[in-house]
Amino acid sequence: MSLTGTPFLFTSIALVAVAIILPLLLWSRIRGPVVLRHAARMLMLLFAQATAVTLVFVLVNNANNLYDNWGDLLGTGNHVQQAVDLGKDGTGGIQIKALPKVRQTFTRADGPAMHAAGGVRVTQLKGRVSGVDAEVYVWLPPQYYEPAYRNKKFPVVELLSGYPGSAKAWFGSLKVHEQLLPLMRSGQVAPFILVAPRTNLIAKVDTGCANIPGTVNADTWLSIDVPKMVTDNFRARSAPNGWAAAGYSAGAHCATKLVVAHPDRYRAAISLSGYNDPIGERRSLAAQSLELRRQNNPYYLLKDNRIPPRVSLYLSGQLGDGYQAAAALQQIAKPPTTVRAVLIPRSAGGHSMALWRPQIPYVFTWLTQQMTGGTEGAATPRQPWSAGSRRAALASGTASPAGVVRKR
Repeated sequence: MSLTGTPFLFTSIALVAVAIILPLLLWSRIRGPVVLRHAARMLMLLFAQATAVTLVFVLVNNANNLYDNWGDLLGTGNHVQQAVDLGKDGTGGIQIKALPKVRQTFTRADGPAMHAAGGVRVTQLKGRVSGVDAEVYVWLPPQYYEPAYRNKKFPVVELLSGYPGSAKAWFGSLKVHEQLLPLMRSGQVAPFILVAPRTNLIAKVDTGCANIPGTVNADTWLSIDVPKMVTDNFRARSAPNGWAAAGYSAGAHCATKLVVAHPDRYRAAISLSGYNDPIGERRSLAAQSLELRRQNNPYYLLKDNRIPPRVSLYLSGQLGDGYQAAAALQQIAKPPTTVRAVLIPRSAGGHSMALWRPQIPYVFTWLTQQMTGGTEGAATPRQPWSAGSRRAALASGTASPAGVVRKR
């Protein structure tokens, strides 16, 4: 029975109902020695507590897409087949363009909201270069099958989840496809292909989207294997101008890091409540040594780059949760690198889906302007918390607080 499926949810609800009814019917009817009666009643209470905790977990997990399957929850899932040393560029000397095309079979994805807005499809991809074997979810924009676009190629946004987190979260919890569908139809947002690959590749640890020989090649999985599969199977624009990355929490760190590290593969990044130093997620493999932390810290990647990359970064966060990291990148960025650091007020909520979900229309409108220029001059959706707030300018990114302490 699937961890996130409707049958398991209904089973959990039914068990809670049984746990409530049993004591009402049997409490005073239990016969036998006193010890046996007390033991039976104690078991009914424990059963009621266990079923209640299970139901709460299922509801929270379905709402936030923390664990996709039983392997993720129990820590038995491992999606790394091999992790050879691929060198600094993550290719292992392989000519990626010379590799034969990857032809994938896609099926309809199941889960909360996965059938909405035209539906999300899924495939199991074996990364030829990275050695990763994991699922990738794809959503196609409404224009994809329209006759007027039959010869057009579409820009792509790679969606990265937090830790712990499922690749489904962008669709199930953030409802990115449902929010963007009307904006794409109206022309306010470009018709992006949305791609959500698995980022939790090893049980009980966060890969930090890093390449670590002998352990995992997560960077190569996300920046080489997944893009090649998408361009081989869909009318997707080529890198770097046609590709962007977006993430929240640990996925925000990954999105920024991938784009800054590979300006030849990506043009823009969206970071929602991210961080620069991998130590921001203490279970990150990239936080295990000072060398790894520096190699995977977008602040130092940007600072040490002799030629500033032509990339655009949108980074939002609250004080103490993402904004200082964004301000640090904004401070050192030099043209043609552009950084927009957006301060979100505390009144908007904490580090959760409820904070990130309302930002989707705004950040994708910004992304459209950066990658296509198609909505220049069009009205930009207002952040829901900015109306009537003294921090409206801060929430919209038009100002920044003085004297903020910058995290690196």
